[in-house]
Order: sequence, then C-alpha cells, then structure tokens
Amino acid sequence: MIQKVASRDALSHTRIGGASAIGFALVILGVNLALLPIRPPTTGAAIDQVAAFYTDHGDSAGAIMAVIPLGWVLSTVFAASGVAALWSTERRAVSAWALVGFAGVLLQNGAFAMVVALRFALAATPDHSTPAIAGLWTLHDAIFLLNGTFLALALLGFSLAGRHADLLRPWHYTLGLVAAAGQFLSALLTPAMLDQGGPLTLIGLVTWLMWVLWLIAYGLALFRLPTAAGQAQTR
Repeated sequence: MIQKVASRDALSHTRIGGASAIGFALVILGVNLALLPIRPPTTGAAIDQVAAFYTDHGDSAGAIMAVIPLGWVLSTVFAASGVAALWSTERRAVSAWALVGFAGVLLQNGAFAMVVALRFALAATPDHSTPAIAGLWTLHDAIFLLNGTFLALALLGFSLAGRHADLLRPWHYTLGLVAAAGQFLSALLTPAMLDQGGPLTLIGLVTWLMWVLWLIAYGLALFRLPTAAGQAQTR
C-alpha cells in the first residue's frame, strides 16, 4: 500500500511538473506578445528611444510584466519535477546533467528577476531624461544578454538527461542542443551587442523562441510519462 501511494504521488508530481513547464512557457510568451503593441525598445536601442518609451508606456509595461513572478514559480516547479523524474536514470549512469539543468533554471530566474526589476525601476523613475536612465538601461541590456548563459545550461542539462532517460525524442533533444548553443553564443557576443545591437540580436530571439517550444514539448513529455510508466508496469 505504501509503495502504491508513493508511486501515485510521484506520478501526480510529474504531471504537475509538466503542466508547470507549459504554464511557464505560456506566461513568458504571453507577456512578450502583450508588449508587442506598445513596441518596447530592443537590446542596443538608443537611450532617447528608451526614454520616450518609458515616458509614454512605462505604466502599461509595468502592468503587463506584473505576472512574470508567476512564471518563475512555475519554472522552479518544472525544474524540480524534471530532476525527480530523471534522477533514477542519472544515478545509475553516475551522471548529473539534470542537476546542471536545474541550476540553469534557478540562475536564469535570478538573472531575469534583475532584468525585470530594472524595467520596473525605469518605469518608476520620475526623470526619464537620457542621463537619468542611461546607466539603468545599459545594465539591463548586459544582464539580459548574459542570461543566455543560464538558459543554455538549462537547455543542455535537461536535454542530455532527458535523452539518456529516453524521455525526449531525437528532434526534441536536437532542438535543445541547438537552442543552448545559440543562447550561449548570444551571451558570448554581449559586448558586440551592447555596442551594435541590430542583426546580432536575432540569434538570441530565434533561439529564445526555440527555448519556448522546447519547454512546451518537455512539459508534454513529463505529462505523458505516467502513462508510459503505467504501460510498462502492465507488460
């Protein structure tokens, strides 16, 4: 009886983790889509453009971003559930890729908390003149770009661990590795992007969209895991 209860709890937690991954992806995608109509400044934008945006749309941007902390809660639950689902395979293989992925998720939560805090600070700053916000925006861009390092760790760790455990299909595994490489390259190019922006930012944007797709697919994989486990026990 105790084993049955433990198994049922584990399967329930896996489903929660899968739903959390999908929820996290929808939160971050939804926030970015909601911001599109007011055209927020992109990485490397001119300071006068940033000043104009936060003068005209600071309150609206702040209201839209208020939901982002929910995303960090969901991402942490997903990461913990991922480690729990993969740990038996990791332990047998004397591997720790799932922990690398977990660390990446936690670090990206912390880094992006600083990004969002700086956006709130920009919105709340009474003086939106160029000198007043130049330092805040430059710091925002630097942390935003360097956050690609942590996304790369999350993608790499959970992709390798998931593939070793036969949780991920080959296309999903490959998607994770390509997105990880793109995010890490974006982080390495931080000095160039701070100076130039432009086409280089497409590397981060494209691989960020790949990260969102990877998250949704990972959530579905975790959600299907209880069914797969049940079929294996029946056989």
